[in-house]
Amino acid sequence: MSQALSKSPKHCGDKQGLKINKHCKKLFAAFSTLFTTILCLILLVWLILHPTKPQFSLKEAGIYLLNLSGSNNLLNSSVQLTLLSKNPNQKVGIYYDELKVYAQYKGQQITVYTSLPPFYQGHEDSNLLTVSLIGNGLPVAPSFGYEVGRDQTAGRLVLNLKVLGRLRWKVGTWVSGRYRVNVDCVAVMAFGPSLPSGPLTTRQGTQCSTTEEKVKEIDIDR
Repeated sequence: MSQALSKSPKHCGDKQGLKINKHCKKLFAAFSTLFTTILCLILLVWLILHPTKPQFSLKEAGIYLLNLSGSNNLLNSSVQLTLLSKNPNQKVGIYYDELKVYAQYKGQQITVYTSLPPFYQGHEDSNLLTVSLIGNGLPVAPSFGYEVGRDQTAGRLVLNLKVLGRLRWKVGTWVSGRYRVNVDCVAVMAFGPSLPSGPLTTRQGTQCSTTEEKVKEIDIDR
């Protein structure tokens, strides 16, 4: 006598739920593998094409006004300079979102910030950047006049020309987040009582030091 085997609805439901769970786990594993592969590919491309920081050099600079007036140590100044900016990367472009230039003497800022318009720099491209810097009634230390006089006696004046910027890297259609770039150029100018009247100038073509760092999200709008 044969016996008929039957399965309860609860048993069928448990088995069907088990199949669904296995299916979800397979889908999750597949998506996780795909996501990890994409991240690894992006990291690999970034490591291969990791951009070299831009290069800046000072082509020429001139001080057209450096006048300390009044008893309150207020400075009027006028400085002009030309920088050469170069992208040394063969496969990475650069978006310059912001570049602010100013002059510094003996650790004191002697001009206000002057902003350059944003621009894109292609692979291994170079750009000449000409900037006019001014300062009207800027407060300086009481020792400022003494330092200038001492440099005149020594026969030379050393000026720091600085650039504060933000940039983004471009690889193909991908564009990175923002990076902060700081540039410091040193201009050494002949300066002495026997020199003819006129601007103090230099045309040495000195290389500038450049540093960069990733901008934190909290700093973007600062």
